[in-house]
Amino acid sequence: MGFFFDNEDRTWRNILTRSLLVIVSTILIVWALPKKASSSFDFDTNIGQPWKGNTVIAKFRFSILKSDEAIASEREELLKNFQPYYKVDKNVSKRAVEEFDKAFTKENAGDLYAHKSHLYRLLCQLYDKRIMDGREYAQLTADTIMIINEDNSKSASPVEKSNILTPIQAYENIFVDTDLTKLRDQLSRFDLNKYIRPNLIYDVALSEAVKEEIANKVIVSTGVVEKGEKIVDTGDKVTEDTYMKLQSLKKEMESRSQNKQETYILLIGQLITVLMLIILFTCYLIIFRSNYFSKPRHILMLFSMITLFPIMYSILVKHPVLNAYIIPFAMVPMLTRVFLDSRTAFITHTIIILISSIAISYRFEFIVIEMVAGLTAIYALNDMSKRAHLFQAAFFVTICSAISYYAIQLIQNDQLVPADPLFYMVFVSNGILLLLAYPLMFVIEKLFGFTSVITLFELSDSSRGLLRQLSEVAPGTFTHSTTVGNLAYEIANKIGANGLLVRTGALYHDIGKMVNPVFFTENQANVNPHDNLTEKESAAIITSHVLEGQKLAEKYNLPATIKDFILTHHGLGVAKYFYLKYQNAHPDEKVDKDLFSYPGPNPFTREQAILMMADSVEAASRSIKEYNEENIRTLVNRIIDSQVNEGYFTECPITFLDIATAKQVLIERLKSIYHTRIQYPGQNERETITEERTIRFRRNKNKKKRKG
Repeated sequence: MGFFFDNEDRTWRNILTRSLLVIVSTILIVWALPKKASSSFDFDTNIGQPWKGNTVIAKFRFSILKSDEAIASEREELLKNFQPYYKVDKNVSKRAVEEFDKAFTKENAGDLYAHKSHLYRLLCQLYDKRIMDGREYAQLTADTIMIINEDNSKSASPVEKSNILTPIQAYENIFVDTDLTKLRDQLSRFDLNKYIRPNLIYDVALSEAVKEEIANKVIVSTGVVEKGEKIVDTGDKVTEDTYMKLQSLKKEMESRSQNKQETYILLIGQLITVLMLIILFTCYLIIFRSNYFSKPRHILMLFSMITLFPIMYSILVKHPVLNAYIIPFAMVPMLTRVFLDSRTAFITHTIIILISSIAISYRFEFIVIEMVAGLTAIYALNDMSKRAHLFQAAFFVTICSAISYYAIQLIQNDQLVPADPLFYMVFVSNGILLLLAYPLMFVIEKLFGFTSVITLFELSDSSRGLLRQLSEVAPGTFTHSTTVGNLAYEIANKIGANGLLVRTGALYHDIGKMVNPVFFTENQANVNPHDNLTEKESAAIITSHVLEGQKLAEKYNLPATIKDFILTHHGLGVAKYFYLKYQNAHPDEKVDKDLFSYPGPNPFTREQAILMMADSVEAASRSIKEYNEENIRTLVNRIIDSQVNEGYFTECPITFLDIATAKQVLIERLKSIYHTRIQYPGQNERETITEERTIRFRRNKNKKKRKG
């Protein structure tokens, strides 16, 4: 009962975690999607080009706005007559005159002191005329009329530029005074420049307010589009008038997007769409790929891609400068195909494309191009045995994407020559980014614990690494492992398991025998070292090859899936030969079975169960005295039925049909390996030998005739 409730708790926990994953993915995607109304309808087009979007009908009444360039031009024309506003700062003249009065003493001025009152009066007159900074004065045009606002009052009076002085001009006016002609040298030494300062200041606030008032006089609209009015139909050529209507609608929608109610409605629509698509993807996993759905690493990798790519795309479409086609969506089916399977790769890619299409207007064009790219990637990686196939896939995806885009342009533009040839560089850039799938494979393998098809092919190379050492140190074990791998591969293909994985696992399952190779029969040559050991010592050496293999796997950084084959190929079984031998020698002793047992665990995948069956049968087949169909069939059935009865396969999802198929494959393959012949009725062994000798004699005789 406790086990039942544990399973029930685990089931509910799995349901909750996966439901949470669906909710979190949906929230993250919807959060990233653009919330402006314009983002759901792309108005970017050119005058003279056909409209590529759907039919546009006004959902509300709005004004047809002039272009920004036209409005700016009209405003510039009106501002030509603008008269800048200045204000007189009386504090400047007051401070300057006071400083002059204090500094102009008899000791400092000498003979000029007698003319102090005259100089004082001249300074006051200059400030009354108003003095402007020389650089500002130079920036004004020759005929500019300034409006001077005294003391920030509401009344202002126009003044011509010619009536304004600069500090230099004011200084020169003092020098040309007739009463001071003879005293110019003394005036130069006294330096009256210190007391001549600009008192006419540009009134920024008032001038800008007047400019804005003038600019607001420009009429920004040329007409009105009524609600329900058709603006443009699919395929219609975009005229200047249509273009202005589309741009005006875009601005109006952007303005209305600030309305919270409309934003909430858009948000609800996005939420329902994304949630529905992710639920459909989850249903696919539950119905067709339940083994993926039950494994956290599989579902986590898939949902990570489904979440990440739409978020990246949503961020990109918010920046019009960047092209949305540059995101390598085809990377998703490539990686999914490498680590999982083609069907899941297609479904995952489709869901991502449909979710991402929410963010743009040209959905038909986008969906077609990206679906073509995804299917091309899947087909290109159908037979993947080298990493170079990833480069080939990237090349084909680039070509097919460009061709599909060109075909759509032919449909829409009705022109053979591409309208924008440089646009195709986007697909080249996309293909280059697809090459990132190569390093990402290593990241995914480490992050999620997967083993890619390419890695398995590399691990299967017996000319290097650990397998080469195995072939040199324990050639018999290497031959046995190779034979087991071939048997397991054929079984896996028959029952729909991962043949490449089980064959690679078979090549490494006995690497622990390299530590003590001569203690295993396949490596012995007329000498059996077990003759000098007790049964317990022999059993310890035999069972230790599992843990020794695990140590070697750790040392050489073999993937976790390969380590699992090493640990499970004997499961929790017993070294029966030494166990029974010890039991027969000590009938009265209670034997500790653990001393003769392998560390396990039992197989927990179909591939591991296949390896256990193939390994046990191949090893046992070497002890058959007479190789005929009956003996092979009996051996296979006896060994596998024993494994089933002892519960080795209770923890893995292998069916009785799978086991029956495995038996038949092993029988047929062993018959082929050992060249068994059919026994005809009434034919004894002596007759068979005679018949074989006769056949060989006739063959040799025919060869001699041909040579002669």
